[in-house]
Amino acid sequence: MSNRIVVSLLAVVFGLLAGAVLMAVTGHDPIAGYSYLFEGGLKNPERIGNTLATATPLIFSGLSVAFAFRTGLFNIGVAGQLLFGGFCASAVGLSLDLPKAILLILMLIAGFAGGALWAVVPGLLKAKFNVHEVVSSIMMNWIAYWTIYYAVPAYLKGEFLETESKPLPEAASLKVNFLTEMFDGSYINLGLFVAVIAVIIVSFIINKTTFGYELKAVGHNRHAAEYSGIAVNRSIILSMAISGGIAGIGGVALYAGNASNIQIGILPTQGFDGIAVALLGANSPVGVLLSALFFGLLYSGRGFMNAMTEIPPEIADSIIAIIIYFAATSILIERLIRWLIRRKANAKSASEHEGKVK
Repeated sequence: MSNRIVVSLLAVVFGLLAGAVLMAVTGHDPIAGYSYLFEGGLKNPERIGNTLATATPLIFSGLSVAFAFRTGLFNIGVAGQLLFGGFCASAVGLSLDLPKAILLILMLIAGFAGGALWAVVPGLLKAKFNVHEVVSSIMMNWIAYWTIYYAVPAYLKGEFLETESKPLPEAASLKVNFLTEMFDGSYINLGLFVAVIAVIIVSFIINKTTFGYELKAVGHNRHAAEYSGIAVNRSIILSMAISGGIAGIGGVALYAGNASNIQIGILPTQGFDGIAVALLGANSPVGVLLSALFFGLLYSGRGFMNAMTEIPPEIADSIIAIIIYFAATSILIERLIRWLIRRKANAKSASEHEGKVK
């Protein structure tokens, strides 16, 4: 675990250094650029709130990817699961007239169910027919895209535009006045608290339960797990369903928290960003939380950096991409760390040997 933490920190450092080089090569001041980047996300309570709100869907998408990774599965269909989960939650929010607390709970359940349904299809195909989950989950992304594209105008059409759903009523929104006032009008919402609870629950499941142990065993060696009596196919299906359910709740946070309706023709990029969040967080729930907050800071601050300087916001995207490369090639960083430790130990041994000779 300590090695993974060091690798993630080094990936961030190398990414920031590479970003500084990019700024310098393009004729900009890296110190000023990073100052405005971090100011944009942390300058005042409103910006801090917006950073936390931006990070909230990323926490869910990163958790979703990380949970599937633990079973040796690559859930690349998180974007579709976010979208369909958010659609199911929006349908509930627009259809029922209930007190806010009850309605939000039902929306979260609907979001989880929608995301789980969308992910269980690749899980079944993987378990029963060994169809690779990357292929099937990518296809499910586009099925979700076109399903929502036609379902929103048909059933949830807005009053003035056919390209978006009706806005959710106040009772169906995750926004609450006390948070908005606390963060000076920010769009931070209750989704952040739901995300933290999800991190705690997922961490408990993975590290403290028999079910979590079985999932990790399947991820390490499917055949050995099957030989030891673990129901591998069931683990695969349940892992994908839970992974999709987490993404579906992320859709609720996105469309009922950060936004108030669904726009058609857009596949949420947070689903793909979740892969980067999970990689940088080393597939650890707490690591995912911290990684999502860091990515939220970069996304929230890049606009301010661009407004205050001539540095293009794509520089922030490049930094994120470089960080992902370093996180993905963690084995090279681990070898570098071992080489440095070994070199230091050899130098110390040689110095002690010379001292004894003298």
